Amino acid sequence: MLKIRNLTKVFGGKNKAVDNISLDVKEGEFIAFIGTSGSGKTTALRMINRMIEPTSGTIEINGKDVTHMNPVELRRSIGYVIQQIGLLPHMTIKENIVLVPKLLKWSEEKKDKIASELIQLVDLPESYLNRYPSELSGGQQQRIGVIRALAAEQDIILMDEPFGALDPITRDTLQDLVKELQQKLNKTFIFVTHDMDEAIKLADRIVVLSKGKIVQFDTPDEILKNPANDFVRDFIGQNRLIQDRPNIRTVEEAMVEAIKITRDASIQDAINIMRERRVDSIFVTEEDGTLIGHVDIEDINEAFRKGYNLMDAITVNQFVVNINSKLQDSMRAILKRGIRTIPVVDENHKLVGIITRSNLVDIVYDSMYGEPEVETGVDK
Repeated sequence: MLKIRNLTKVFGGKNKAVDNISLDVKEGEFIAFIGTSGSGKTTALRMINRMIEPTSGTIEINGKDVTHMNPVELRRSIGYVIQQIGLLPHMTIKENIVLVPKLLKWSEEKKDKIASELIQLVDLPESYLNRYPSELSGGQQQRIGVIRALAAEQDIILMDEPFGALDPITRDTLQDLVKELQQKLNKTFIFVTHDMDEAIKLADRIVVLSKGKIVQFDTPDEILKNPANDFVRDFIGQNRLIQDRPNIRTVEEAMVEAIKITRDASIQDAINIMRERRVDSIFVTEEDGTLIGHVDIEDINEAFRKGYNLMDAITVNQFVVNINSKLQDSMRAILKRGIRTIPVVDENHKLVGIITRSNLVDIVYDSMYGEPEVETGVDK
């Protein structure tokens, strides 16, 4: 898909920002470039679409050398998202989304269709297509910036620290969105970040750069288990090396049973189950197990007092994790968001379990100190 060989960029005749790097990226892969300031990660990214011209070396996309391509046509064939978002303030959201398709002379019908499809992918109403960027929040603008990079159906999407200026919760939500879109659309993403947590969460493989050279190029798990040298070890951080090596690696292995009830149940049914199972909240699902939301004891009391039904009391779960997610992602979400319980769903959004703060604490202690010894009653 993408082949980089002996790529070098020299500024001012002597300063090597990128120093003889080579790597292969597979179709549909999520690659993160990470390193300290001045490591060459952004320069390497911007040479892929020739925003910066290489001093030497080659970049091939599907066997074609990009240096032999028209740079404008090349950039129109590659999606690009930057930290500053870059939405044009005098254009509507729809006009911003279809900017490249317009340059490619798509029909109005095709542009309307792609704008409608993409805005639905990021859970924004179609009415927003007629708004202007100033009418949207920073997080909503960033969502538009992401889908604009997908609008021309490019196979490669470049992202240069797109979430660096956002608050932690918005950033976490958009990370989830980007990973979901990348997997759903099977696009190749090259993502620049200085945040190791972000790289571990998003990437299939991570390129660790230092002083323009590749220090390590491997999967997140392998980098965490076997840092190539002291630079990588220090960059990861000792705390992360401990936290990201629990005996249990996936959400599926760590989740516990979810206490649930179907939407046609009564308030009294919910009270009876909560009393029997000694819990202060219960999840509500469709008959087929699809998660709808949850109710807690305060919701139940209020609904019971006012004569409401169960669905009147429900709170929709704004945050869920997939059963195949990495455990460390759930750990960070619980800590960042102050959530006690996160529902776990499968690919069809059916509730399959929960992750709780308390069982995560147990896992961390077990990974750091081992299982507690069992008293046998026999003197030694």
